[in-house]
Amino acid sequence: MGQHKTDKSWHGVKQATMIAAMDPDATPVSVKLPASWGQHAADALAAILPHGPGIDLAAATEAWIEPIAARARTAGLDSGISSALHQLLAQRRGIPTPNIWQNRAAGRPGFVFNLCAFLDDGHCLDIAGLGSAVRVAITALTLAAPAEHRLTVGFTDLHLFLARLGVAYDSQQARDLAVTLTAFIGAQADIASAALLARGAAPGYPVSEAKLPLTPPVLPELLAATRAAQAEALSAGTRRHEAVLGFTTEPALDALLGAETLNFAPAVSPVTSEGGLCQWARQNLSARGLSTDTALAQLLGGADLFAPPRLGAHAAMHDALAPIVAQMPARPVAPMPARQKAAREMLPARRSGYTQKVSVGGHKLFLSTGEYANGRLGEIFVALHKEGSAFRGLMDAFAIAVSLGLQHGVNLEDYVEAFTFTRFGPAGTVEGDPAVPAATSMLDYVFRNLAVNYLGQTNLAPAVIEAADTIGDGAAERAPLLPLDLPAPAPRERRKSFKLVS
Repeated sequence: MGQHKTDKSWHGVKQATMIAAMDPDATPVSVKLPASWGQHAADALAAILPHGPGIDLAAATEAWIEPIAARARTAGLDSGISSALHQLLAQRRGIPTPNIWQNRAAGRPGFVFNLCAFLDDGHCLDIAGLGSAVRVAITALTLAAPAEHRLTVGFTDLHLFLARLGVAYDSQQARDLAVTLTAFIGAQADIASAALLARGAAPGYPVSEAKLPLTPPVLPELLAATRAAQAEALSAGTRRHEAVLGFTTEPALDALLGAETLNFAPAVSPVTSEGGLCQWARQNLSARGLSTDTALAQLLGGADLFAPPRLGAHAAMHDALAPIVAQMPARPVAPMPARQKAAREMLPARRSGYTQKVSVGGHKLFLSTGEYANGRLGEIFVALHKEGSAFRGLMDAFAIAVSLGLQHGVNLEDYVEAFTFTRFGPAGTVEGDPAVPAATSMLDYVFRNLAVNYLGQTNLAPAVIEAADTIGDGAAERAPLLPLDLPAPAPRERRKSFKLVS
């Protein structure tokens, strides 16, 4: 990194050189930036400027600001725009989108403001400073990409901003404040855009007025400033840009500004990736007057001090801002609630039941049952000894599925209704069980047996065994398939083929 002239905004700021990478697989680069910004900011700068063996933040900032300042001088605009932009970044108040950093005119240019950087320790918002920063940003974006008529100027880290003011994210008060802030930024952007239009650079677009909440209980001076800014913008009538408000989805920008959450999204965890408390969590404790020791004691006692906002809070904030912001991220979808584990009634470790050995169509089958203490059926096992491994495996899996259903409350009657009269080989005469003389399949036999022994059903329609070459030639199949002229089949008889009737 060679010598270069730096703006006075960076003078006296202790710098540090870190090894950073935009992702774990990328080639590490050397990044020089303020020491207090930390590793996350270094990685973010490496993502914004992915090319080059070394990055100096002050020099990289000068690289995109100088062309803007040169155009400002040519156009006769405020010569102090260079220092203003340097100061915005040095104070971590605002930052442009990556295409501006890379001096690319392509893409929708934008600017992101860190709301918390405009809030002092006494929770007083620097309204004048925010308005001035927005106007500088609009001018800079216009000079950097004069052909673009749609800008994305927005803010970030709303959750921490609300926490510092003691406002719950999931509240109407928070949404009203967010709308007022957005409307103020939009009005200031309209004022700057209208001033640029006065130079005859564009046909002009009408200025619109955002609907404001009645009286937000926090920052009432912001509401007054917003109304005044809207009145000034409306008096101009038209602006240079078609759209000025928008939220970007570039996490690197937020990380370089030191933000914990992206744009207006809520925080999801009170713990940082390093294992410490997030700033919003510390603000929550401070607002409650709790020390870390007291908070730890309450947490150990079961208190929930850092309950996240409800699932729909993010969507509600999105819906509040969408009417006045031209470019919004996709509306957040609340995650599906965790699947409730079904109640399963476990069988006793020592259980009763029986094992029935039969032959169905000459194929041996063993049916074993397991019962609850009251004699109710809770599980079945079906063992086949002369069948192929695939058939045995399917029958084992089927028995497990039926057993799980029985243990989760499925009635045996439903299984009997579903699986009796199923037809597939082996089928035929049943030997070894006088209660079931014949079965149309092994499954048919299993549930006939269970119906007799656990439901007392001895009146099931008898199994009609048909030879393979007679399928489709039974009495039911010979009947015409006409409306109001269908035969009355025996209970649970099933048609083995379709017949086309012209």
